[in-house]
Amino acid sequence: MTAEPRDWPEVPPADEPEAPQGTAGHETPGPETTEPEAETSGHHLVHTWEEARQAAFDAATPIPAGPVPLRMALGRRLDQDILALQDMPHYASSAMDGWAVNGSGPWIPVDPGNRLAPHQASIIVTGGLIPAGGKAVLRTENAVLATDDEGLPLLVAGGKARPGEPRAGEHIRKAGEEALEGDVLVKAGVDLNPAHLALAALAGHDELQVQGKPVVRLVLTGSEVVDSGTPDPGKVRDTFGPQLQDVVAMLGGIPGGQQRIGDSYEEWLAALEDVVPEVPDAPDLPADVVITTGGTGRSGTDHFRRAVAELGGRLVIDGVAMRPGHPAVLAELPDGRFVLGLPGNPLAAMMALSTVGAPLLAALGHAAMPAVQEVPCGTMIEPDPGRTRLMPFRLLYGMASPAQHTGPGMMRGLAAADGVLVVPPHGVQLGEPVPAFALPWGPPLPPPADAAAKAKPRTAGRTGQPKGKPAPSGPVDWSALLD
Repeated sequence: MTAEPRDWPEVPPADEPEAPQGTAGHETPGPETTEPEAETSGHHLVHTWEEARQAAFDAATPIPAGPVPLRMALGRRLDQDILALQDMPHYASSAMDGWAVNGSGPWIPVDPGNRLAPHQASIIVTGGLIPAGGKAVLRTENAVLATDDEGLPLLVAGGKARPGEPRAGEHIRKAGEEALEGDVLVKAGVDLNPAHLALAALAGHDELQVQGKPVVRLVLTGSEVVDSGTPDPGKVRDTFGPQLQDVVAMLGGIPGGQQRIGDSYEEWLAALEDVVPEVPDAPDLPADVVITTGGTGRSGTDHFRRAVAELGGRLVIDGVAMRPGHPAVLAELPDGRFVLGLPGNPLAAMMALSTVGAPLLAALGHAAMPAVQEVPCGTMIEPDPGRTRLMPFRLLYGMASPAQHTGPGMMRGLAAADGVLVVPPHGVQLGEPVPAFALPWGPPLPPPADAAAKAKPRTAGRTGQPKGKPAPSGPVDWSALLD
């Protein structure tokens, strides 16, 4: 992605205090109530959850279409029709193993590669070029080698051959049988599947023109993070490395590799410079988006804002009035790259990625704003003034009940979830429709009408309700059924 250089006023380093965090901005695990309240100051404006989504979506311009190699085109949206660059097939070939023959038999065998005169034949394999003069193919199982009166080799039809076999043109794939040069094979606008790519290769293409998708590079921070085994006290296991690239792909990005850095400002600054790092297995492409983990707080070891300011960038989003994930930050650099700063705690980071990253990647990749729809809530949720709460939930009988184990540093609740509730600051009543979104790796949420129908109480006669006792009316609190 390219953009004209821009001159923006420097972003002053933030100096407001925030709740204690780990060395690299990895928020100390604990109950959600420890996450700092949304705050504002002269240059620090906290967006609401809805505002943050819209701001991220509006900040991006779709990446222009361009050519990509066939091996990188799977799942991409085709921007130009795929045409046949030549006749398909481009030569007449044999559909069977056997003998190319000219005229009726018997035939005199000749060496392959020679022009066939009448009553001559040469051996041929499936897909082999029909020699000049070849009129048909006699299948191997229907060919018998004999000798003539003088002992010379002679080919005759035998076995299960029908009278007059082979007829003219039999078992020959004609040139242009599948398509003629210039024919449209695949129309623009489809999402390319493996069969499309095979067809494009067959048609002679090495590249295809597809709609742009953002290349996303990951910068994972934290000197306290370990990559394997069980961590000692004071250390934490890396939760981002094994999954974040895959989630980026599910959200429409192209994983551009990941690198781990320590906690120094110099490392942060170097990681955000406009260079293509030497990262194993990463495409040799500049990033459109850089996603960082940790370092978005306001302590002396959190360097996101300072590094962005030194590179001449601007903050698009500086905090979101939500939990978990309040310290999410989105910046744009003068070269057009976006830098998305995720909090260090895993669940907080996933909620920030869903709130800010998903709309950003959708806009860059020509997609619509990720969908939010309503589901009936299976419990009452108390108000939390001034802040949206994102709660992983499980669907029970068509109603959404918040999952357990959903602190900012936990992943157990999200791993078992069917989606995420977007609980407004004023709370939710039992049975009230509440906004929700699906997880990138999960199925779509059921349509609201279907969910309501499933949640509708049945009559006493149909459910076996004892006579004389009316069936309960209204929604039922299913949250007690959760583990």
